[in-house]
Amino acid sequence: MKRLFRHFRAGAVALALATWLPGAALASSTADHSKFESLKGPFTSAPEVTKACLACHTEASHQVMKSIHWTWDFTNPDTGKRLGKTRTMNSFCGSPLSNEPRCTSCHAGYGWTDARQPPEPVQQNVDCLVCHDRSGGYKKVATDAGHPLYEPRTMGGKTVMPPDLAKAAQSVGDPGRDNCGACHFNGGGGDAVKHGDLDSSLVKPSRKLDVHMAADGANMTCATCHTFNDHIPSGSRYDTAAKDPHGLDLPKDDHNRATCESCHGDTPHHEAKLNDHTDKVACQTCHIPEFARGGIATKTLWDWSTAGRKDADGKAIFIKDDHGHLSYSAEKGDFEYGENVRPTYHWHNGVTDQVNIGDKIDDSQILRLNTLHGDARDPDSRIWPFKEMRGKQPYDPVLKTLVVNHVYGRDDSAFWGNYDYAKSIKFGMEYAGLPWSGQIGFIETRMTWPITHMVAPKEDALKCGQCHTRGEDGRLAQLPGFYMPGRDSIAWLDILGYLALAGALGGVLLHGLARIVMNRKTRHD
Repeated sequence: MKRLFRHFRAGAVALALATWLPGAALASSTADHSKFESLKGPFTSAPEVTKACLACHTEASHQVMKSIHWTWDFTNPDTGKRLGKTRTMNSFCGSPLSNEPRCTSCHAGYGWTDARQPPEPVQQNVDCLVCHDRSGGYKKVATDAGHPLYEPRTMGGKTVMPPDLAKAAQSVGDPGRDNCGACHFNGGGGDAVKHGDLDSSLVKPSRKLDVHMAADGANMTCATCHTFNDHIPSGSRYDTAAKDPHGLDLPKDDHNRATCESCHGDTPHHEAKLNDHTDKVACQTCHIPEFARGGIATKTLWDWSTAGRKDADGKAIFIKDDHGHLSYSAEKGDFEYGENVRPTYHWHNGVTDQVNIGDKIDDSQILRLNTLHGDARDPDSRIWPFKEMRGKQPYDPVLKTLVVNHVYGRDDSAFWGNYDYAKSIKFGMEYAGLPWSGQIGFIETRMTWPITHMVAPKEDALKCGQCHTRGEDGRLAQLPGFYMPGRDSIAWLDILGYLALAGALGGVLLHGLARIVMNRKTRHD
């Protein structure tokens, strides 16, 4: 009966999903934006497009300005700590502070040039096109604080033309993978650099790379799972849903489908033994065996301490590896990359402590920029896969705080490219309004990034023996706090097991012998 009910619920959900999955047969929009006179331009700036959008979508900007896409600000409900891109430190460039307008090129707005202050709540500064352009021609400039080009510009030896804003405005529709990827695929400064499970290979992935987003799979977009309610997106690495107690969602529910359970439930397998794992093992752990599988390498190490090298002629040194990746930069130090990377695994209950700018740190050990909470005894914890980013970052050895890297714009004399660490840090710290002793040290850091994309087909999921095995090659060899058959050995438990096995074998032999004797006696009688 329970199984029948489970299949009924799954069928009901599948029917409900058909109403909003991108691959389903949907009714066309009732509005053809190419026919709107107000969107035919000409437009001299992107904010003019937003102004035209707001003539009909009167509340859209107000909604966007409440979202984390606009504020870059988040208060963790579990810890009460205020987080966000301008507050937390990361193991890449460190912080957007002093590095605008490069970092704010991925802000969902125009003209945010000072990250020390929240973006101005000007409605027409909200960027509608970055999410809704379906022409494929709209792009923000990496260095213009969220604006696209408005005049031709020579970049990298090539002349780049500005996008056709009127064409983009008339093309608007539901966001595609390319819209979200314009920023999220390029976190950390380049394609695949930061997350490991998000890169441009997901724009048109094969089924082997991602069963959900492949055209011959479910053909989902990012917004299929990261649902939006009044422009507020669901799902966040600041507040991870490590376990979804709500389970299967129907459209009448909370419209937050950024968990596997919301579509698949907590007993998705036909085999009962596999379903026994779901309370302690995240779906991603088995179904994403490796990340960076799309042919694009992700950055796995960034060592700032080696920056500043010059050749015999005093010229800055830049070195590329055999794959064309920049492995050494005189401005930023050493880098390492990886493809088809096996995740690291941790117990996680969704609560994470982040290191903010100005937080006191312990420099006697490796610094974890985000500390995961959870253990085997915590009923809310599950085993999750992560990318672990290794770093070596500048810090103040006197005040015991991380310092702000100044790597772009504003003050050319303070560039890392001039290899004057003190001048660069001084500018960054003064800009951020933070105290600095004048000394610089380097501390080894780790930062974990949850792996939840690039879901492999079920035939490529982890096999039992990849975890339930002894030795360093076992996936969970280093995960503490629990007994796992095949991996662990407990002497008294092993003895009881062997005795039970011997007893069972003895019982079988005795039973067989008794049957033989009784059979002979019966024939004799």
